[in-house]
Parts: sequence; C-alpha cells; structure tokens
Amino acid sequence: MTDIVLSIVMLAALALVAGAVSLWRRTGEVKNPALMVFLAVIAVVNVLIWTLPSTDGQAPIEQIKAAGKG
Repeated sequence: MTDIVLSIVMLAALALVAGAVSLWRRTGEVKNPALMVFLAVIAVVNVLIWTLPSTDGQAPIEQIKAAGKG
C-alpha cells in the first residue's frame, strides 16, 4: 500500500511540474508556477526520505513494512 502512495506522490509531482511549465508559458506568470515547482520538489524530497537507506542500510519504508508483518 505504501508503494502505491509513493507512486501517486511522484506522479503528482510530475503533474505539478508539467502544469507549472504550461502555466508559465501560457500566461507568463512566475509566482504560481514557481510555487508549483517548489511543492513538487518538496514531494520528491519526501519520497526520497522514505526510500533512501540510512547509515544502517535500511530505508524507513522497509522498517514500516517489516513492522507490519511482525
């Protein structure tokens, strides 16, 4: 289930970037597209935090999955 959530977050980040580029090219506005890209960066960083392993070699998402099976 967590894999699905992380996948949806990544798809949303891609959609935000695409929407920001489209909005910027169509209107020339800078503030809203910049905020959209900033939100996409935050979403990607959150996914990286959950999936990259720490110094002990285990990612937080793996710890959650292991706790659910036990």
